[in-house]
Amino acid sequence: MLKHRGFPGRLPGTDFQFTIRRANPKGVTPLTRRERFRDRKAADKRADTAFLEALWEHFGDQPFERGNLDAGRLSWLFGREVVPAEDPFDPASYDAWLMIDVETARQSFPEIFGGEA
Repeated sequence: MLKHRGFPGRLPGTDFQFTIRRANPKGVTPLTRRERFRDRKAADKRADTAFLEALWEHFGDQPFERGNLDAGRLSWLFGREVVPAEDPFDPASYDAWLMIDVETARQSFPEIFGGEA
């Protein structure tokens, strides 16, 4: 499992995890698309924004390996702002390649890209 050095481990001041320390001995947690409802807590929305901003700063529009990025946090963005960068895609692999769908990310999180919030 690739460890992304320099990537923030969590949202400062919270328990929102961005990376994992070691591979899950019971098996890889698969990525699944989680529905983001309008009534989500503000802290959850801040975590999504901070995580996508960290992805953008770390990888930009280039494909990246899932590695030690947290499956739960990725799943909130998966299928919209973060999409598979390979075909076939294995959602239960630490070696899977992902990328940011820049246009969707700009629409969903304009504050990251210099737009109005």
